Amino acid sequence: MTHMQIASPQQDMSSGADRAGALHGGARPEPGHGARRSAGARGRGLHGQLVQQLGQMIVSGEVDADHPLVPEEIGERFEVSRTVVRETLRVLEAKGLVTARPNVGTRVRPVSEWSLLDPDVVEWRAFGPQREDQQRELVELRSMIEPLAARLTAEHGRKEVNGRLGDLVATMERAADQDDSPAFAGADAEFHALLAQASGNQMLEHLFGVVSGALRVYGASSAGCDGLGEPSPAHHARVAEAVATGDGAAAEAAMRQLLTVHHEAERLPVPAPRGH
Repeated sequence: MTHMQIASPQQDMSSGADRAGALHGGARPEPGHGARRSAGARGRGLHGQLVQQLGQMIVSGEVDADHPLVPEEIGERFEVSRTVVRETLRVLEAKGLVTARPNVGTRVRPVSEWSLLDPDVVEWRAFGPQREDQQRELVELRSMIEPLAARLTAEHGRKEVNGRLGDLVATMERAADQDDSPAFAGADAEFHALLAQASGNQMLEHLFGVVSGALRVYGASSAGCDGLGEPSPAHHARVAEAVATGDGAAAEAAMRQLLTVHHEAERLPVPAPRGH
């Protein structure tokens, strides 16, 4: 397995960002762009560290389907036991990255079969050549989830939700006037999360949480738009007003417009609305 030219877990394991940089000619990821150890490596000793290293190598393309992952060779190169290697490959198989078959061995699976919303896989892709594709995909997914959440919340007509949305818009307006980024970001994130929570669809709420968490890898706002300009509170206010009047179609359109303005500012595409 001569293509695995990387330090063993016994060596410098202090920084997931440094190791990821070593996979790409020594360049380190930019601040806020996944420059942290993934969940698979935190607090799990050699097992977690090996999951981290092999996962990053697979996602970066250093290990492909033409090169089987031979447990004996992995154990020798990374100076770990067979048990550690076996458990590591099981974790990677659970994440959809590899598959083990009799007489074939353990091989990398196609990207289409990876668990793409797994927190570790998200972070590993953020280090690698698929970074921009993944960010675009997350933005597109959010652009499908949140307009629907706004529509469903409006149709439920819950007064306590309407009141809280109005309060959050007022907080964003004050924060924008005072150039208070933390206060704005907090109200912004709560606004979007509340719409998902009040939609009445637990699967949608869960998916929103997963996408929001994935976007944190990129240093993006976990839920909201995090923009202090005047248009942002105004667009949020339109969403809140549509929800308060129970107009699901207007709430959906207002949320789509809000996200479009935000993503255009970041030069990211937003998918066209789908029919109902």
